[in-house]
Amino acid sequence: MILTKEQRAMLEGRQGETMAKVVKTLVMYGEAFGAERMVPVTSRCGHTVISFGIGVMRPVYQLYDQLLNANAVSRQPFSADPRPLDKHIPSSLLQDLVFKVMYSQQERYEEQLRKLGLMGEDAYTCACYLPEAGNTPERGEILSWAESSAVVYANSVLGARCNRNSGIIELMGSIAGFVPEFGLLTDDGRRADWIVEVRTSTLPDAQLLGSAVGMKVLEKVPFVRGLDRWLSRELNERTCAYLKDFGAACASNGSVGLYHIEGTTPEAADLGESIIRENAPVYVVDDEELQRVKDSYPCIWKDPDAVPKLCFMGCPHMTLGQLREWTDRVEESLRAAGNQKVLIPTVFTTAPAVKAEFEKTEDARRLKRTGVVLSTICPLMYMNNPLSKKMPVITSSNKLRTYSSARYYSDEEILAKITKEGK
Repeated sequence: MILTKEQRAMLEGRQGETMAKVVKTLVMYGEAFGAERMVPVTSRCGHTVISFGIGVMRPVYQLYDQLLNANAVSRQPFSADPRPLDKHIPSSLLQDLVFKVMYSQQERYEEQLRKLGLMGEDAYTCACYLPEAGNTPERGEILSWAESSAVVYANSVLGARCNRNSGIIELMGSIAGFVPEFGLLTDDGRRADWIVEVRTSTLPDAQLLGSAVGMKVLEKVPFVRGLDRWLSRELNERTCAYLKDFGAACASNGSVGLYHIEGTTPEAADLGESIIRENAPVYVVDDEELQRVKDSYPCIWKDPDAVPKLCFMGCPHMTLGQLREWTDRVEESLRAAGNQKVLIPTVFTTAPAVKAEFEKTEDARRLKRTGVVLSTICPLMYMNNPLSKKMPVITSSNKLRTYSSARYYSDEEILAKITKEGK
């Protein structure tokens, strides 16, 4: 790999042994993917995927202590994925005990993040790119992020450039101030490998469409046609919320780090079909294909007919517009069914900054009256233990379905279950 004079000096230990190890790690990472050089991280803020203080991660805490002792901290403030705990979410005494033991290092870890350069006490969200969260990169900026749903949104909707980095690697890029250039940081790596033709009769569920695309194209880049029949080509609030959920499903059900939406996302709007590789295969998504994909999801509950004990919405975190829309939908559906409160304990999750804005409105009081709990937790972290895995939990998030025992239902099915059916 060709390094600049400054980078070579860092690698040789001119800024200390610890920084030399950081640079060596980035060099080895880049060489594994054929990178020929490093490029500067140009974004204002970084993002780390690790936000949970699990006791077994002692080597991580030791590594962070070594970085801090050497004053090898991030050159840019950064946000982090959501916290794993919230006392307001329904749980048993035994679950609370498990959470206490499981996340025994949470306070220690958060203190390390503060010293390394965390943006603030409320900088915990998987949707750090939301306007309220304060970490929205500009088009063309080079990022050093991890968190699959944030990376795919930044690449696709915002036109920034970031590879699907692992945890810790993303922090090392922010500490060094540069990352290896390969993959989605290059023009060629951002070209579309697949064409996706959407031929459904109505706007497809974002999470279900993303799942279908992710499982088909895997880590490749899809170019999606046909959504403009229902979505504005302008990147307005509704379109961006849809693409947030679509991308999260693409990234978790496959390994998609970038997608293009015809006439809508920045590079597709500017470059049109010239961004598509020659002889790219075509994947047709119609109503039958979406139903086939949905029917393929396994139910791993011990009792498939169990009554749901919990419903999670917001993986990734919900936008301000989604919170307002779902407040209306839940309230109207409860009224139509003659019910006052949700029939299944339900949690809507969002970024702390979005929650703060939402709670300034009458909508927040309306939502609270329905019995829905508003939280900033990471649903995955709540589900990531043996007791929660045994719970019959439902969700409309394909990401949560993929990484946990939660059972997927469409938005419409979720609405019916929490307001009318209760089962």
